[in-house]
Amino acid sequence: MFDILKESSERIKTGVILVAVVLFIGVIDSKFITWLFLGGIMIVGVSEAMKLFKSERNLIYIIATITWILAYFYPNPQDLVFLSIVLFASVLAYTKTFDKSLFLPLLYPLVSFLFLFSLYLSFGMGSLLWLLVLVAGADVGAYFVGKSIGKTPFCPTSPKKTLEGVFGGVLVAMGLGLVFAPSAYEIQTILFVSLVVSVGSVFGDLFESYLKREADVKDSGDILPGHGGILDRTDGYLFGGILMYILLKLLVI
Repeated sequence: MFDILKESSERIKTGVILVAVVLFIGVIDSKFITWLFLGGIMIVGVSEAMKLFKSERNLIYIIATITWILAYFYPNPQDLVFLSIVLFASVLAYTKTFDKSLFLPLLYPLVSFLFLFSLYLSFGMGSLLWLLVLVAGADVGAYFVGKSIGKTPFCPTSPKKTLEGVFGGVLVAMGLGLVFAPSAYEIQTILFVSLVVSVGSVFGDLFESYLKREADVKDSGDILPGHGGILDRTDGYLFGGILMYILLKLLVI
């Protein structure tokens, strides 16, 4: 265990700093600061996604920025994904030569960040912190359990990920979910949402691993020491946030 901790010291230090920043934002609980923070990492994520998809056009930044600005004022930000589609399709129809693959960075990660902001607006900061704990728990649990006892490969997309690690991570996430979920929710809702979101975060990680393999790169970026890029660190949240929002809309409202 000590060897694992030593190997991961840089990763752990960066992780602690990230958690501290997110918790600070959570304590402030300001719509503007939350929007600004999510928007900042969204733009960096879009930049990384464009490199993974081999798409470089300033128009993507313009559409993403316009959409995100409107998200601050619009009551249901997740709906604005359709606006980005309309804007992109309009440019495509007008130019006739616009590369259709350039739309991919708008689907990933812009859509996911719109859902994260919607999750905050609809269910409060407690929901975002719950999501943070679930995805972090699944990731850290899978890492340490996989390093300790993992033997069975989970899937070809991520050869280092093991079935034991995934199960261990999901169990850790569910345990933490019981502690950190908003107290207003019933225990069966907490357990179900924690299970689905933690499993979804695993596939968010796998999807980003797939994109990196297709692009033949190790990390999506190098902005976070020990972690890589923004997408490397947020991949689980980008799937988990969508699932949590949908489930809470279904089960709570």
